[in-house]
Amino acid sequence: MAKQIDDLVSGFDPAEAYDITNLEVVPNLYRGLISPDAADNTKVVGDLAESWTVSKDGTAFTFKLKKDAKFPSGKVVTAEDAAFSFQRAIKLNKQPAFILSQFGYTKDNVDDLIKAVDAETLVMKLPAPVAPSFLLFCLTAPIGGIVEKATALAHEVNGDFGNGWLKLHSAGAGGYQMVEWVASDHVTLDANPHSGKPDQPRRIFIRHVPDPSAQLLMLQKGDADIARNLTPDLLKKAYAEKDFKVVSSGQAVSVYLAMNQAVPELQKLPVQQAIKWALDYDGIATNITPNMYSVAQGFLPPGLPGGLTDRLYKKDVAKAKQLLAEAGFPNGFEVTLDVPSSAPYADIGQAVQADLAQIGIKVTLVSGEMRQVMTKTRKRGHQLALLAWGTDYFDPYSNSQAFCENPDDGEDGKLKLLAWRNHFVDKELNDMSLAASKELDNDKRMAMYREMQLKFAERAPFAMMLQKIASAVMGKGVSGFVIGPQTGFTQYADVRKA
Repeated sequence: MAKQIDDLVSGFDPAEAYDITNLEVVPNLYRGLISPDAADNTKVVGDLAESWTVSKDGTAFTFKLKKDAKFPSGKVVTAEDAAFSFQRAIKLNKQPAFILSQFGYTKDNVDDLIKAVDAETLVMKLPAPVAPSFLLFCLTAPIGGIVEKATALAHEVNGDFGNGWLKLHSAGAGGYQMVEWVASDHVTLDANPHSGKPDQPRRIFIRHVPDPSAQLLMLQKGDADIARNLTPDLLKKAYAEKDFKVVSSGQAVSVYLAMNQAVPELQKLPVQQAIKWALDYDGIATNITPNMYSVAQGFLPPGLPGGLTDRLYKKDVAKAKQLLAEAGFPNGFEVTLDVPSSAPYADIGQAVQADLAQIGIKVTLVSGEMRQVMTKTRKRGHQLALLAWGTDYFDPYSNSQAFCENPDDGEDGKLKLLAWRNHFVDKELNDMSLAASKELDNDKRMAMYREMQLKFAERAPFAMMLQKIASAVMGKGVSGFVIGPQTGFTQYADVRKA
């Protein structure tokens, strides 16, 4: 598979994985208790769990595990492995830990609240009730992957629960096991001999190929079986190849322009709105990302529950200039824009630079590998930044929390997501996001998310621009590769090669 994988930073431990590439790879290494329903991604079905029940008060979930799932070691997955996996994720407290800790789990209470009753029975108790679908969708995230307890502890160093070893190895019951990762070069996976799919490919080799043209050339020469990042013009060529097959899916991945509130000029609301009115969303989607990204201006892209389809902004240079003048910058100002060097971000960044120049904002592009830009923004070192955000689980709270919640803007803030990374503090949106996560009436809940997104579009320092349409091209003799609407829904074990 030829693919851009330079975003990889955190490795492949499900308790730590939080990059777009490993969010796809990790679910192929680990299985969770449940998974999204392939026929309807707004529902969940059992994976390692044969069944589950929820107590009447909504504070206890009991899972019955299947008896035939095995790790690469040959050992059967048990409820003790599941309890250990959730407990270690909370205790390690890596970046994605918030997906579980938001339910009230802490290092001090998790051992008492999550327990294995017997080999096949796991009980997860909650300090407070939540909508059942909210918890269940969170368990479909990579952090819900079940780790083999014995293997992790055999490689433990200084109380790290095997985290250092699991960055480069795996101990899951998924279709594959980790063989090797060389940053910005390749990832190698070998089949789990106990996966239950004897006809799956024996090896998946993901090579970092940043140039989409090189990806297509590799496909044409037979040096790659699947290409993942072809640009619109290259996709046209792929469609014309009779031996190739193109598959695509809209995904819960948004491209956004972030405005760091540490920059005085960007703190002013009229400036933020001016930037939003300056961007040529349709021009970018039509001329730079056709069949790759479509315009989407809510923090919930279409396809997610609560996804916003409204067009809230369009290019209006006169209006943008007027807003800049109102903010005290009739002649504009200078600012830097961090942008990944890979396609299509580099071209989108140049378009943003040109659009903002038309209203007097001089943008200096700072280009780097995706992982470099991500690392910089996670440390709040940017001014403007162009990046993508993929939802962690198929529930709207994943995105509302990331974009709207920042309860502590200090350097030691517990929730270091997108709002925190851009010093965005809005108590009303913060509280609305929390309230929506607890609303049991689904119609009311969706109405809350709509209201939240309209307020967010007006006053948040984010210009929501595009939704990803993921495409892949299968070469001659290759079949079965399906792209999911969420990054982690893509299963390599279903691919076949004649």
